[in-house]
Amino acid sequence: MKTIIVIGSLVILFIAFQAFITMGTNKTENQPYKLLTKYENVEIRFYPSVTMATVTSSAKNYKELSSPGFRKLAGYIFGGNAEDKKIAMTSPVHMDINDSASSMSFVMPSEYTVDALPQPNDKEVNLSTTEDDYVAAIRFGGFTDDAKLELHKNELIIKLQELGITHKNNFRYLGYNPPYQVVGRRNEVIVSINFESIPNL
Repeated sequence: MKTIIVIGSLVILFIAFQAFITMGTNKTENQPYKLLTKYENVEIRFYPSVTMATVTSSAKNYKELSSPGFRKLAGYIFGGNAEDKKIAMTSPVHMDINDSASSMSFVMPSEYTVDALPQPNDKEVNLSTTEDDYVAAIRFGGFTDDAKLELHKNELIIKLQELGITHKNNFRYLGYNPPYQVVGRRNEVIVSINFESIPNL
């Protein structure tokens, strides 16, 4: 009987913790975009310019990039900068994983420009402003890994070929949740596309 009570209590605590995490995630500022159209499970979006903090890496896969990149960027926004200033975390985290130079980026809160941000103490953290971007995105749940990223990348490639939409640059991964959030996870693979090739727009 005691075992059942303990297990039941742990389950209740787990559910409460996950609910708390989910509420916190819902309050996090998300990078804005405009949904232009949707083809089954593929969304076509417009992302306006934003300010980002980025670290580059020689990593060749998700595992090699995710933890070291996150630590460096988290260090910057948690006060590792010239003003010891804490900067709010936003969503999603961007990852560009390829064989030449991979990178991870945090989107800075919307009130910041590059000039308004404190300079990073870590010289490997770079601040920049992105260009407006049209992208195709495909969403999936759960925890991610390189196999899942490759699977959904190929799924996105096939769908874009069917639609006659041409893409450019690298495929990127967007992660929306902290690592300790188990339920309601959101992941996306995106790629920049040529606006002129989007049908019926």
